[in-house]
Amino acid sequence: MKKSFALLIVLACGASVVQAKLPPPTPEAKAAADAAKDKTAWSDKVAAYKLCQAQDKIAEQYLKSKEGAKKPTVETPPCADPGPYVPTTAATPAAAPGPAAGGTTAAAAAPSGTPASPQASVAPANAPANANAPANTNATPAAPAKK
Repeated sequence: MKKSFALLIVLACGASVVQAKLPPPTPEAKAAADAAKDKTAWSDKVAAYKLCQAQDKIAEQYLKSKEGAKKPTVETPPCADPGPYVPTTAATPAAAPGPAAGGTTAAAAAPSGTPASPQASVAPANAPANANAPANTNATPAAPAKK
């Protein structure tokens, strides 16, 4: 009795930890879940189609084996083939095309109101994101030189 009561208390405490709220899924995760749901629905349709075919085949064999068997009076719908899998969600956008063979310039490719010069909009690779911040804040200080 005491052991089961103690176990019940431990499980009750653990249940509160398990009920933590998860963050909302990202758009990519939602798209992947929708794609998986579509694929599962299609797989279910294929399974139903194969089952229908198997049932029709067995019913046909049964009617052939029984000479005096009556034909069924209820008409069943024909099996519907779901066809090949076609994703219903929009395909991922194609990668942005590179410069054409004619050689478009940055000024021609840039939308109006944006700087055409790459130096004006992109910081150098070795410059820190914030000019006032040190370049590497996680670096350990250099060891003092020995005399």
